[in-house]
Amino acid sequence: MRKRKLVESLELEEDQLEWLRDMAAQHGLPDASKALRVVIDHAMYDADEDRIFMERRCRRCG
Repeated sequence: MRKRKLVESLELEEDQLEWLRDMAAQHGLPDASKALRVVIDHAMYDADEDRIFMERRCRRCG
């Protein structure tokens, strides 16, 4: 399958971007963008959507 990476502007909280950068460094990835793609691939193929989107775990929601 041919890879087609797109550039998109997304909003992240400061600590989220810091975590992505930390994960990239810890796992030898080139940057936070690659770390985010790994997380998204995991969510798309291996994770339970209801668990991702229905469980409340927001660190900022109160």
